[in-house]
Amino acid sequence: MRHLFRHCFGCGLATLLMWPLPGLGAAGAPQSATVAPAVAQPVPAAAMAEYRRKLEEYTAAHRKYEGEADAYWNAVAEKRRIRNAKRHADKDILIEDYVLAQPPVYAGPPKPADPSAAAENEPPSPRAYVPVVADFLQSAAKHFAFAPRRPQSELDYKRSYAAAAAAAGLTREQAVRIYGFESGGNGKYDVQAGLEHPGPGAHAITTALGYNQLLATNTVELLAEKGEAFLRALKAEAVASSGEVRAALEHKIAVLKSMVDFSRSVPDEWSQHDRLANTPKGLGVHAMNLDLDVGPLLQVQKLRDSVVFARAKGYGAPLSAAELEMMNLTGDGNGIDMVMLPAAWRDRVPTANFFQPGGYQRNPVAVRNNVVAKLLAATDARMDEEAKLQGAKDLAALFGR
Repeated sequence: MRHLFRHCFGCGLATLLMWPLPGLGAAGAPQSATVAPAVAQPVPAAAMAEYRRKLEEYTAAHRKYEGEADAYWNAVAEKRRIRNAKRHADKDILIEDYVLAQPPVYAGPPKPADPSAAAENEPPSPRAYVPVVADFLQSAAKHFAFAPRRPQSELDYKRSYAAAAAAAGLTREQAVRIYGFESGGNGKYDVQAGLEHPGPGAHAITTALGYNQLLATNTVELLAEKGEAFLRALKAEAVASSGEVRAALEHKIAVLKSMVDFSRSVPDEWSQHDRLANTPKGLGVHAMNLDLDVGPLLQVQKLRDSVVFARAKGYGAPLSAAELEMMNLTGDGNGIDMVMLPAAWRDRVPTANFFQPGGYQRNPVAVRNNVVAKLLAATDARMDEEAKLQGAKDLAALFGR
């Protein structure tokens, strides 16, 4: 089941799954030292009185804002239900079926700092460790006795990806521009969110991996729902091979079957797949994205599913790369709602109509480009820039060969 997830523009960074996993740390995450908490100093009564006064002002203003925000997002949800019901009944959607106002913005006083608290003197909490490629490989070896067949060069992976994309019915424009947008235009097959530009201070921010930045949860879900298709592809390749190559493929088929079974060990729900992906064994499943035979199929499948979804909803026109990315950005259901919006309405309908509250608030690009026309234009503009980079040019040259 496809799920709503968020990306930062230009790198396709999802904002989920920031968690520590006990026992994992192949990348050598530093352990934080124990620091004694600071002792609060006595605060003058006048300062505490001023703090309480400001806190009351802040609390009243923020409570008012929360009421307005709840009403707004309830209206967004209700309008969405109305549109879904109309589409199910084959009735026309009207512009009034969207919330046309922008979300309320808190404009009251800031929350005051408690002068009696010692928090300001305490060291910041250590950053939660996010597993990286080394962890995925370690888990795959431990739990599935599997090491992916890595490409000898980036062009090898791009060649396989281009072939998989073409076979899935994706256009060169869709494949190349989304690759550029998601991986930064020069991203490697093993690029991870937050590590697009390795250097001092760089750190993974999610498990999003590869040309289309699949989260570990995406990988588990794809294997649960499309496992047979991936197995058929490997079996066909094995039949056409011989000797050591065939033996290696037969072992990979057995591993993939085990991963599919594991992914199907819970109900077909995003939250359940997310739980599996958060386990060491689930991270081992994610390592399959690094495999030259299966990885491109996984990365392409996410896009293919969106194209198929759009057709099933009656949208027969070819999706532009930006429109297809909207389905990535907001989820297939909200994405096709945005794509099917008449062009004349796109500069009037707020992007908030296609997000959940938390996702919208975490996406500064959607907030800044706050109507559909602006969001699509911003996506296209970034794609234009990323498509000029060598990685995108290499993929474009390989597409259809």
